[in-house]
Amino acid sequence: MSHRDPPGIIAPHIPADAYRRAEATSQPIIIVVHTTDPSGRPLRYYLVPLAIAGAAAMGCWGLVAALCTLLDAAAHTVTVIAQTAGPIGVCGVTLKLARPKGN
Repeated sequence: MSHRDPPGIIAPHIPADAYRRAEATSQPIIIVVHTTDPSGRPLRYYLVPLAIAGAAAMGCWGLVAALCTLLDAAAHTVTVIAQTAGPIGVCGVTLKLARPKGN
């Protein structure tokens, strides 16, 4: 497990013997801190929402295409039934769904 300093610590711990030696000889203490923190957000934070939105958009377009195909098939089915059925009568009222080709 890697060592992590608690938040709020600016410099790492200076050992007591190094501090006393620097104090006795009046030498400065140089602290080098290597930071590997990125300066901005990683690309992952932007790509994940864009990928989700793109997948949702593609799904919506697929749904619209499927609905158009079903409506087209239903319209063709109604046309074929209307041409072959002839007049339809319900309770004495007849309804002619399609005209004959001769007229």
